[in-house]
Amino acid sequence: MESGGASPFPAASRTSTPSSATPKRTKICVYCGSSAGNRPEHVEAARALARVMAANNIALVYGGGTVGLMGEVAKTLVALSGPDSVHGIIPEALVRYERDPTYTSKQLDGATGEHLAVPEEAVFGRTTIVKDMHTRKRMMAQEVLEGGPGSGFIALSGGYGTLEELFETATWNQLGIHSKGICVLNINGFYDGILSWIRKSAEEGFIHGDNTRILVEAKTAEEAIEALRNYKVSEAVFKLSWGKE
Repeated sequence: MESGGASPFPAASRTSTPSSATPKRTKICVYCGSSAGNRPEHVEAARALARVMAANNIALVYGGGTVGLMGEVAKTLVALSGPDSVHGIIPEALVRYERDPTYTSKQLDGATGEHLAVPEEAVFGRTTIVKDMHTRKRMMAQEVLEGGPGSGFIALSGGYGTLEELFETATWNQLGIHSKGICVLNINGFYDGILSWIRKSAEEGFIHGDNTRILVEAKTAEEAIEALRNYKVSEAVFKLSWGKE
């Protein structure tokens, strides 16, 4: 996602209505680390989120990694809902860092007793390799915008990349580029500092009015899914017209 300028989303995709009566599947973009972190609670949170998504027939869009929290949320959801439930989008330059080149998932053939290699897609879902970070983030966001009710963005724990994606998505909400919900899944107080900064920014006059709740907080996976379902756009966001300049 590139900040500023025209919207990265085609105008038609932001304003069109479904041509079919078939409800669109809810899609959630999950931002999270390509590391598992040092505490098992973060890995369990990724698995728990995938389990709740599976129970609610929600599809995952994510950064395409097979390691760390990325890999956990993807493979857990695929195991429960199948490969079609997950779409990973990754820049070519990051494949060597965020996808395990030695990964081989094996299953036992009941007839022969042999261990058979399982295609990576059967474990982590469909993957699209793109040319750069901007394309990756634009495509992830585009899928969310085209998803059904309750679609949105959830941030699990992560590092610089996770926060960059989280804040850019929040900024676009503030600018009126999209109206989807954005939730931080706050495990062990991981996002307490960010939430404190939002309050401080409001006190100092840098975040105005109801925009303090552009990012909403959840403590459990169930709360995060519910937060996106019930998300209300702040009345203080900019009422701008994007893609018509």
